[in-house]
Amino acid sequence: MAADAAEEIRGTAHGTAPVPLSVLDLVTVGAGRTAGDALRTSVDIARLAEARGFHRYWVAEHHSMPGVASSSPAVILAYLAAHTGRIRLGSGGVMLPNHAPLVIAEQFGTLEAMAPGRVDLGLGRAPGTDGATAAALRRTDRLHEGADDFPQQLAELIRFLDDDFPDGHPYGRIHAVPGPVQATSAGGVQSPHRPPVWLLGSSGFSARLAGTLGLPFAFAHHFSAQNTIPALDLYRESFRPSAVLDEPYALIGVAALAADDEKEARRQVLAAALNMVRLRTGRPGLVPTPEEAEAYDFSPTEREFVRSWNANVVHGTADEVRAGLDDLHKRTGADELMLTANAHSGDVRLRSYELVADAYGLPAA
Repeated sequence: MAADAAEEIRGTAHGTAPVPLSVLDLVTVGAGRTAGDALRTSVDIARLAEARGFHRYWVAEHHSMPGVASSSPAVILAYLAAHTGRIRLGSGGVMLPNHAPLVIAEQFGTLEAMAPGRVDLGLGRAPGTDGATAAALRRTDRLHEGADDFPQQLAELIRFLDDDFPDGHPYGRIHAVPGPVQATSAGGVQSPHRPPVWLLGSSGFSARLAGTLGLPFAFAHHFSAQNTIPALDLYRESFRPSAVLDEPYALIGVAALAADDEKEARRQVLAAALNMVRLRTGRPGLVPTPEEAEAYDFSPTEREFVRSWNANVVHGTADEVRAGLDDLHKRTGADELMLTANAHSGDVRLRSYELVADAYGLPAA
């Protein structure tokens, strides 16, 4: 059982890449562009990733951010499933406290029926937004309870996915459909697959929980780089073999942007950093153009933020990005690198993944 489950989790490195490479998509919307434009870019990137040998393509859940159109991962993944045929698709992640576990089991059971054997269910416990929006999503202002209850919500979700509540449980007669109950119904036939569950984190909580449960773990290095190595160490130290994995498996999300020349890469990441400045100061908006970022009058505090933020963005020419990713792999020992290229233009993002694929000699499209 563990071997079958692990096979759906572990990827294969291609070309000269040290580990499997994957994609994390925030469905970013640039100034002057629409959400429709961003979603069409997501299809283009997913098709490129599939053709070039990237292992998986995940979509993040965020809310109330004009420049991020990924508020409904399951809907976007259904769209991507219709335009791809092999690449693994998943959530990076669904913020479980925002949702009823049964709803997520139903959504991802439906995705599994659409794309059998290639759906991942990545779960986080943060809201993916500010406190007021989280309260609107959850219809409560007691937000700490959602995070505190995460292990119980996770256990409930897994029970729904496996359809194995114990006798006498209040939910024992409730079934997530599509799901295993269909195989046990008269004349029923059901896919042998069910989406592997991943835990996502930016600190030690989910790292320890993933290790204790023997689940794969994804760490948000792209916005919590100072915690990466401690969290991965904690995950590996806490790991207990399970029916899912015999050994730890950890990927890290990496902000990476390659361009045809170093100057252009710097222009693009400056615009993405300005977007983060506005988000962190309560002024979220569409991703600005490089020209707007170059003309912006950064305060000293903002300049320091940009310097610190971009220090953790692997950017430059294709060779520079490859060297940065290789170094990051050596420092962290990550089993997989999941790249997120944030830029104003969809064409720039697509070109970045092309350049990375070429730099590592991934299969030709």
